[in-house]
Amino acid sequence: MKIKKIKKIEFPQKSVLAKDKKDFDYVDSFAGELMSSHSNIDISEVGKAFFISGPKWGKKMFAFRNKVVSLFGLKTGVESDKTQADDHFQCEVGERMGIFTVFEKTENEIILGEDDKHLDFRVSLLFDKTRDDNTEKSLTISTTVKFHNWLGVLYFLPVRPFHRLIVPVMLKNVIGKLETR
Repeated sequence: MKIKKIKKIEFPQKSVLAKDKKDFDYVDSFAGELMSSHSNIDISEVGKAFFISGPKWGKKMFAFRNKVVSLFGLKTGVESDKTQADDHFQCEVGERMGIFTVFEKTENEIILGEDDKHLDFRVSLLFDKTRDDNTEKSLTISTTVKFHNWLGVLYFLPVRPFHRLIVPVMLKNVIGKLETR
């Protein structure tokens, strides 16, 4: 099944994060489309697919990131990996998977993220089932970052270009997993 192109888009107003958009120092959104026969996807399926959709090169980069940031006392998520196995993750508010905590969950959106001493970030997984077009539904991954200090700004400088590379790849992989389920 051929997946349509992933596009960089404006931050979706349907996201629960939209009300706080002005408070973020960084915002981006990428969207892709799913076939209409997949409109019955539960938002928890989207969340679970997100965690198994990273490219191998992205996982290696994240492992490197964890080694470096641990030297500065920043969160790595490694601690929660030991207690949360993929098959037990239900994508419910308060649950953790790696560095991500589930902050909010609605019928068509999950907000993941973390608060740390250098920055707070949120990732929105928004599955738009209510589009006017009856043939396609969209899945959008949006990221927001709020810096707390110079360390947050410094940290995000090298992260930003890789973030812009990995998110579209992950989105394409999530869509692929959802369409072949």
